[in-house]
Amino acid sequence: MRRLRFSVAGGLLAAVACGMAGAAEIAPQDRRSGADFMSAESRAMQAEDAANPGMLWVLDGERLWQAPAGAAAKSCADCHGAAQTSMRGVATRYPAFDARANRPVDLAGRINLCRTGQQNATALALDGQDLLALTAYVAHPSRGLPVTPEADARLVPFRENGRRLFERRMGQLDLACASCHDDNWRGRLGGSPITQGQPNGYPLYRLEWQALGSLQRRMRNCMVGVRAEPYELGAPEYIDLELYLMSRAAGLPLETPAVRP
Repeated sequence: MRRLRFSVAGGLLAAVACGMAGAAEIAPQDRRSGADFMSAESRAMQAEDAANPGMLWVLDGERLWQAPAGAAAKSCADCHGAAQTSMRGVATRYPAFDARANRPVDLAGRINLCRTGQQNATALALDGQDLLALTAYVAHPSRGLPVTPEADARLVPFRENGRRLFERRMGQLDLACASCHDDNWRGRLGGSPITQGQPNGYPLYRLEWQALGSLQRRMRNCMVGVRAEPYELGAPEYIDLELYLMSRAAGLPLETPAVRP
């Protein structure tokens, strides 16, 4: 999701542009990655590993994958071997249901569950550099593969809650995620294209941030943009939203680490 910068006038403009829409879900044949809305220069930066700044986090994630951690003194590689083969396809189907939590977890949450349960290590900070690096490294072998949400009946109520959150109006501007990203994705706001808010590139490098960031960071920025109180990092609402967003992105190629403006 793109961050919306609002002045008073900008907020009124956004309300006029997006607020009257009726949340029509995007047809599968019309689904577009955020990369389709970028300049040719930005697309070239994403496509070339030597130019993609997100690859610095992937390289750091490789170091962390090999490093023993916790009281068990085990590395990720000790259990999973080479990530290039063992992790291929994994990121395309997250969030996934976790029986112990009795709810879905995202890929970063799964990494932390492995740390606490298998390595006897402390969980990594949510949206911290180490967790972002490991998540990007685990997702990277799936780059180019289609997003393939899990067909698990246990996920249905959480996915439906994500849909409800996506369509619920919030904040002082009384806008829903769907107001812009479903109903007005062909338009522009403040000179910038309104994208579909697809999640297939995360963690991604945003030029605005000059850093790699998570989908939760992007969603928090959007909530602040519509003058709503964001959920805390790690809140279950973010996982449910991601679960629904990944269902909207079904079939799109995974792009981690993507580059966005």
